[in-house]
Amino acid sequence: MEMRAVGTGYISISSFNSLPEKRYKDSMLYARAFWVSKSIIAWDADAGDGSCCLFSSKNATLSVANGEIHGYDIKIKLEESNERLPEHYFQLKLFLFLWAPTAQDVNVLIYSEPEGGDPLDFIELEESHGVWSTKGPVTWEGCYYVYEVTVYHPSTLRIEKCIANDPYARGASDNTVPSDFRGGYLAFTLPKASAGMLHLKKLSGAGITHIHLLPTFQFAGVDDKKDKWQHVDIFVTVQYKLNALAAVLITQTRYAMLESFPPDSEEQQACITAIQNADGYNWGYNPVLWGVPKGSYASNPNGSCRIIEFRKMVQALNRIGLRVVLDVVYNHLHASGPHDDYSVLDKVDGFRFDLMGHIMKRTMVKARSALQSLSKHNDGVDGSRIYIYGEGWDFGEVAKNGRGVNASQFNLCETGIGSFNDRIRDAMLGGSPFGHPLQQGFITGLSLEPNDHDHGSKSTVDHMFAVLKDHIQVGMAANLKDFVLTNHEGQEVKGCEISMHDGAPVAYALSPIEIVNYVSAHDNETLFDIVSLKTPLNISVDARCRMNHLATSIIALSQGIPFFHAGDEILRSKSLDRDSYNSGDWFNRMKTRLADPAFKPQRTHILAALENFCSFISIRYSSPLFRLDTAKAVKERVRFHNTGSSWVPGVIVMSIKDGHDGVPGLNQLDPIYSYIVVIINVCPTGITFSSSSLRGKDLQLHPLQVLLYPLFSQF
Repeated sequence: MEMRAVGTGYISISSFNSLPEKRYKDSMLYARAFWVSKSIIAWDADAGDGSCCLFSSKNATLSVANGEIHGYDIKIKLEESNERLPEHYFQLKLFLFLWAPTAQDVNVLIYSEPEGGDPLDFIELEESHGVWSTKGPVTWEGCYYVYEVTVYHPSTLRIEKCIANDPYARGASDNTVPSDFRGGYLAFTLPKASAGMLHLKKLSGAGITHIHLLPTFQFAGVDDKKDKWQHVDIFVTVQYKLNALAAVLITQTRYAMLESFPPDSEEQQACITAIQNADGYNWGYNPVLWGVPKGSYASNPNGSCRIIEFRKMVQALNRIGLRVVLDVVYNHLHASGPHDDYSVLDKVDGFRFDLMGHIMKRTMVKARSALQSLSKHNDGVDGSRIYIYGEGWDFGEVAKNGRGVNASQFNLCETGIGSFNDRIRDAMLGGSPFGHPLQQGFITGLSLEPNDHDHGSKSTVDHMFAVLKDHIQVGMAANLKDFVLTNHEGQEVKGCEISMHDGAPVAYALSPIEIVNYVSAHDNETLFDIVSLKTPLNISVDARCRMNHLATSIIALSQGIPFFHAGDEILRSKSLDRDSYNSGDWFNRMKTRLADPAFKPQRTHILAALENFCSFISIRYSSPLFRLDTAKAVKERVRFHNTGSSWVPGVIVMSIKDGHDGVPGLNQLDPIYSYIVVIINVCPTGITFSSSSLRGKDLQLHPLQVLLYPLFSQF
């Protein structure tokens, strides 16, 4: 932990017995000391001799009088220590040391196997001057361990009990999921949470509520008998050219072989293609039995095992606060498979319909009504909490109601069924998945950091830039048809009066729950890949990471339902694969592989992206004003500033007001915040912005932004 003295060198951490107003309880204005990052505490005091002491009071009685601190129970002088912290042996004893001065408790869990299970030992560590330590028998040698740390967590603003690895460790276990469970239902259910589940738990703690699973029903293309699969780690004979004149045959694992190739080599694709129809990987959009869990995800495909393990998976996800959404692929199903009155998949929380626009509206409405009619008393399920959404694309033989009124974006208004909002996606990224891949958008450099693609004259580009801002603002207001805003020409217009490039209206919804805002999904390139593709070659990886941050943050702070692709939060790359349904784990697993260091994010970038993502999700759930559930509330409370022809280019300013000030007809929804302002700056440099409509507002940074500002100020 780093402590930066702003004054005398004394850290006074105190809390208030009472606050002037309830809504200021988290205000940094009333804090005598506060975290400005995950590792830095700032406090206001005069310059001193540079020494540091930590004072603690159980009853918040710290006070300063005559230049001295009073009312403390504990005083710790923070001094540099030469004590050896990693584990070491001495006289047939093994000692563990951990520097964690902010922790309340630290325990160590000792395991015999890397997969976890029941710990062999659970030992409480003792604290001295910020160092926690314990000693154990020599029989611990060769065992596995993790720390359980009780500590304040800046992402949640609460005291949390966290599982942590030893930062001084010289080795680590290979995997957190047993090989037999990987890629299956039971991977979610381990007694000791896997790395993947810990990541999901972190996202849940930040405010993510649902997890959407790609098809989990019985589908063709992957044999349920795993012994027939060809894995990337099977032994194969590979011919390597050692020089221009000679070649030798060597045998090694295909996984190791893939790792050995340069990241920009074509060899990986060739190797994966050779086994892609026999490797056990497929998204599953070729279903056979929609009501049956996929057997290859179970430890045993026969009998009831697949059903029990599927339910265990759902239960495990529910326990960490995530509700489960299943993929519905009736459009691929045709006439095969049974459709019984009962399903074994009856404990899930939502359904996402693939190509929903090819289903008739009346069918979708009947499905929603049937689900809404379920009750805890009669069915064991609260149907009112089940959400239905899908791809409302209007194309092909069903376009423009060619086969009847279909479940397209425009036809679904007033149904309460959600559809993906591609308008905000395309405005942010540029073009569309079917347009020129180098066409830039509002956050990917259009006008501000142009690439080599010909976007037209400067006036054309500037006009396009302003129009895309209008599209994003409509999306941030839940894409409501009758939401009124001032467009780039200074005219007051409704969302449905703003047009796409093809003349179609941008806005089509009548309720926030009918809009699923997103910027990337499993189809097409990942967010980081498309940002890398559209940005100029000469910009830094920091700049690309910032664009990734902007995209996820805009979605997080918009009205409507936010949707994120797994990996948006950690700069996931699929090597520009835009249809990876059959590309295997090598290209789909969440690991960055890029050849050029100018493109490849480092660990610091990935951790910063994760913290940014979690902080903005937490900000969204810190106020109900970000989650207005009626069109009336959005239209009454949401406003956009910096509009019209004289706007500051690259800046979006949105405000959301509450009823604290007795506004007629406006109820108070938020007990803490009375007025929220969101400012989005896509410019590569800082800007100065003023607005007469915001003058006189008592505004401050959200506490989480104060915490994380030093972490992101570099991007």
